[in-house]
Amino acid sequence: MTEYASGTPHEPGSQWYDNEAGPLVRPYAMTGGRTKPGPTGVRFDLIALVTLDPGAPGVEDDTPLGPEHRALIDLCRVETQSVAELAAGADLPVGVVRVLLGDLLELGCVTVSRPVPPAQLPDERILREVIEGLRAL
Repeated sequence: MTEYASGTPHEPGSQWYDNEAGPLVRPYAMTGGRTKPGPTGVRFDLIALVTLDPGAPGVEDDTPLGPEHRALIDLCRVETQSVAELAAGADLPVGVVRVLLGDLLELGCVTVSRPVPPAQLPDERILREVIEGLRAL
C-alpha cells in the first residue's frame, strides 16, 4: 500500500484524488518537468505585463496547447495582466505560470512588457544641498 498526499492509503495503480480538490496534477506534469521558461531563458518578473496577441498563431482551437496554456490565454483575452495576476487567476504556482508563459511567448501568442527599472534617485549630497538652500530662504 502507498500513502498519497490526501493521507489515505491507496492500492498501487488507483487514481490519485484529494476529496476536496478532485484529481491532483503535480506542477512538473504541467510543465513537462521543466523549471525554466523556454530555451530563450526569459525571466518573467511578477509585475511583468502579459498581453494576448489576437493575430498570433496558436490562439486558435486547432493548436496543441494544454489546458493550462489555454487558461492563461483566456485570462489574457479579457485584459492585460501581470504574471502574479495570471498565477492567481489560473490558480497555479508562479513557477509553473512562468514556464507556460515562456511556451506562449515562443509560439507568439503573447507579448510581455518588462517592468520599467526604478528611477534613479538623485545623489543624497544634492538633496542635502537643496534642503540647506531651502532652509536659508
